[in-house]
Amino acid sequence: MADASTPTNPDAAREAAVDAALAALGLDDKARLLAGQDMWSLPALPAIGLRSLVMSDGPIGVRGVAWSADDPSVALPSPTALAATWDPALARRAGRLLAQEAHRKGVHVLLAPTVNLHRSPLGGRHFETYSEDPYLTGEIGTGYVLGVQDGGVGTTVKHFVANDAETDRFTVDNIVAPRPLREIYLAPFERIVKNAHPWGIMAAYNRVNGSTMTEHRYLQNAVLRGEWGFDGYIVSDWLAARSTVAAADGGLDVAMPGPKTVYGKALADAVRAGEIEESVVDGAVRNVLRLAARVGILDGAPPVVDESARPAAVDGDALAREIARRSFVLVRNERTALPIDPAAVRTVAVSGALARDARVLGGGSAQVFPHHIVSPLDGLLAALPEGVVDYRVGADPNTELTPAEKGFELRAVCYDEAGTVIGSAPLRGGTVQWIGDDFPEGVTRGTLHTVEVTGTFVPRDSGEHVFGTRGTGAITLTVAGETLYDGIHRVTGSDDPGEAFFGNPLERGRITLTAGEPVQVSLRQVPETLGDDAPIPGVSFAFCHLGPRRDPQELIAEAVESARAADTAIVVVGTTERVESEGFDRTDLKLPGHQDDLVRAVAAANPDTVVIVNSGSPVELPWRDEVAAVLLGWFPGQEAGHALADVLLGAGEPGGRLPTTWPAALADVPVSNTTPTDGELHYDEGVFVGYRAWEKAGTAPAYPFGHGLGYTTWEYESLTAGPDSVTVRLRNTGARPGAETVQIYLAPRDDTAERPARWLAGFARVEAAPGESAETVIALERRAYEIWDEEAYDWVLVPGTYEVQAARSLTDVRLTANVDIEE
Repeated sequence: MADASTPTNPDAAREAAVDAALAALGLDDKARLLAGQDMWSLPALPAIGLRSLVMSDGPIGVRGVAWSADDPSVALPSPTALAATWDPALARRAGRLLAQEAHRKGVHVLLAPTVNLHRSPLGGRHFETYSEDPYLTGEIGTGYVLGVQDGGVGTTVKHFVANDAETDRFTVDNIVAPRPLREIYLAPFERIVKNAHPWGIMAAYNRVNGSTMTEHRYLQNAVLRGEWGFDGYIVSDWLAARSTVAAADGGLDVAMPGPKTVYGKALADAVRAGEIEESVVDGAVRNVLRLAARVGILDGAPPVVDESARPAAVDGDALAREIARRSFVLVRNERTALPIDPAAVRTVAVSGALARDARVLGGGSAQVFPHHIVSPLDGLLAALPEGVVDYRVGADPNTELTPAEKGFELRAVCYDEAGTVIGSAPLRGGTVQWIGDDFPEGVTRGTLHTVEVTGTFVPRDSGEHVFGTRGTGAITLTVAGETLYDGIHRVTGSDDPGEAFFGNPLERGRITLTAGEPVQVSLRQVPETLGDDAPIPGVSFAFCHLGPRRDPQELIAEAVESARAADTAIVVVGTTERVESEGFDRTDLKLPGHQDDLVRAVAAANPDTVVIVNSGSPVELPWRDEVAAVLLGWFPGQEAGHALADVLLGAGEPGGRLPTTWPAALADVPVSNTTPTDGELHYDEGVFVGYRAWEKAGTAPAYPFGHGLGYTTWEYESLTAGPDSVTVRLRNTGARPGAETVQIYLAPRDDTAERPARWLAGFARVEAAPGESAETVIALERRAYEIWDEEAYDWVLVPGTYEVQAARSLTDVRLTANVDIEE
């Protein structure tokens, strides 16, 4: 029974526990609590019953504190894929699965979701964000945050704000006028804060209008905390905090990672020197303690979700497969090439290296290590009778070294300075990534001197193999008894911490090997990043490989012969890690290698050619009108192949709609620049981003925002519209059950506010059996009719007549009605 003085309301009980814990802390402990103790956690303070708070990267999985394949994770499809489902409820289910994964890995806070916008298709982390539209982004992000926090795990919505490109991301000053800042870039964060109440926000690397985001008093204190009422913690992006005083006064609560940080002792010293008020530190500590209370690691504070109240267990494989299937966007389907009848098809020619070696997630900090990956080829072989599928490589976009994987059996062996083995660990690939003190048993930073990646390699192809390395330090690389490199490599001229982890591999030598004949391989490294003075202490390097390069025309010719003899040809094309990843932006939208040539050649040989595009963001498809069908598959997660077989063979419908515009060519893109000039990147386009900019420019893309075909047809029967809601009735007029995404756009008439021609104001997903009608009611918010008035410093309703459009995509409007909005 609770004491009479103990609050019975859980929120009040948590606040009381926070108050008591804060009152018991001295300045040094308070300052220490605001600084990472290592790469992923904050320190425990046993005296107040506080356990260590553990954070982990997302957004498509939970990596945990071990950045290695030794601790596998469920890998869901990319955020662009999740947004392509246009289904916040599905995003919520994804979040619940990730909470389940977080508990399994001892993680309290997920560093996700990423809700920056697709301002330019060249953005390097385009795949890690949802959409070009702030409303769609906010709705999917809301579902995701609600789902994760349903499971009692915190979220950290990132990267606040205008972190929409990777070029000079540490130093760029993004110049954004107040109105687009509010209506476009802050809008998804505001929607999520107000509708999902996230427990954390991550401050970005970049500057906005002169101030670096970790020190941005206006955006963090006045807007986020003041106007929106955010009561969670604000954590820096990793190494983004640069100034003790400016960050504390600017609203930053936690500086990550540690132990080298601008907070901790430096923060306590600044208070004692009179540079910072201790009340500022108290406010930040309160926010961290509130987070600890919410996740259940502060004694005396009831967690928001205790173990007995967590959602039912989620089948990770099944959900990954469902999300992938529902995210695939069928943008072309001539002569109903899809679905393929599995009972009628006798031969299916499959080509493309990515059919065999699927790329299922993007590069950078979003990477996790799945327990398994089902490639497109695996999925088709499992779904079709033996002998139906004939595979040819056709074209391989992987023309650069990548960490060793196929055919390698490796382990990492650790030595001290005397050359004595002090520990070892198996590796699932060629990458060693031990961050902070995350080392194999028996190994410490103080004793570790040399790491050797050693084992065997069984080539699957005969010919000249290329070997290389990624990482810094003294390196010795040996293959089949031959030393290919022995020297020291250092990276200079980069302040980006991602360079050490995601930088370019370097070729170290070539050697001719025979398929099926195993050879011994070894890469020894003396790392230079073990000391506390390193930006991110630990070990990060990779043993890299590139298989023999066959003549591209020979590979294409083999694929063409297979396609010519087949009932259906399936070509899988896409991007590589050196095209889409964290740390750099793209320079073009072309498919790498000879993939375009492959598609054209196969399509010429077989009119029933289906192309699967395996990329996280838009690419040019110059052959799109020459093939029977085009299916956009994003980075589809660990169950890629099973989901793809479901859709291709008709067991499931491709449920996706484009969350961003796909251009025919980069030259057509109205907003593309990601490169600063004199340190500044000007968002001169204002509110005209994405489809808003396309319509203003009057240029037609390859595929418009919201586009996507299914396996049935729909008739929109009626539309009833009022200022606050829209009712749409539609009928499935096809022969199959299906789902439709009803999109509602608002188009102002006689507009004087310099607004886009129209904008997304609502959407809903409906299902119906053949011949069946369905009705959906979609709410319209007052904000949909408002603009940010810079003079009034407020949202202002714009009265007038608006055309309400019920559409299948931006350019496929089915029904309209007018509504009058009065002040």
